[in-house]
Amino acid sequence: MKKLMTMAAILSLSSIAWAGSNREATDDRLDHAGAVLHEVMSAPDKGIPEEVLEHAKCVAVVPHMLKGGFVFGAENGRGVATCRTEHGWSAPAFFTITGGSWGLQIGLEGVDLVMIIQNDRGMQHLINSNFQLGADASAAAGPVGRHASADTDWKLNTEVLTYSRAKGAFAGLTLTGAAIRRDDDSTEAIYGRDMSTRRVLTGEVPVPDSAHSFIDAVRDAKSQAVAAN
Repeated sequence: MKKLMTMAAILSLSSIAWAGSNREATDDRLDHAGAVLHEVMSAPDKGIPEEVLEHAKCVAVVPHMLKGGFVFGAENGRGVATCRTEHGWSAPAFFTITGGSWGLQIGLEGVDLVMIIQNDRGMQHLINSNFQLGADASAAAGPVGRHASADTDWKLNTEVLTYSRAKGAFAGLTLTGAAIRRDDDSTEAIYGRDMSTRRVLTGEVPVPDSAHSFIDAVRDAKSQAVAAN
């Protein structure tokens, strides 16, 4: 009996330590995602166009996605997303991204990914947290610059616009076949086991303190684009 109690105590302490570590890693991801978006929008003439941000339904960021030539390591394929609600941007939802064709980006270290969800259908895919870019949701490399050309089909025909930043260079990214799934570990670390992605992204959940840097970066992105013109 004493051995069983000792084992139970050890397992309990291990669980607490794991939960704390996972919470810390998720908080760091939120901070890094906010920093990525802020730095992208601060780059002269190379940010996400004002028009794209104005029509965005959701914004998702995966910081430091590739590393050492390997695609989507356990920590490098995790991201955060927020969607527009009647009361502003929602609390962040957490997802993983795996697989896919990255064109010339393959093998680069420290690639940051930004995805702009353009319409309600794309938003619904994100809420469901189980879809594939290029199959379930149309995806295309997003236009870069302070303004998006009016003669492109980025607004009408594409659900998700994708961008990458690697070694200081920022550009639209052709990303096909990548699978988006809910990140259960990060969701539990921030909200608890029973919190649904739908409740988070539709504004039913308050923004946690650790997410304000990311939400502020999303909210301020359009004003950064306007100020840079």
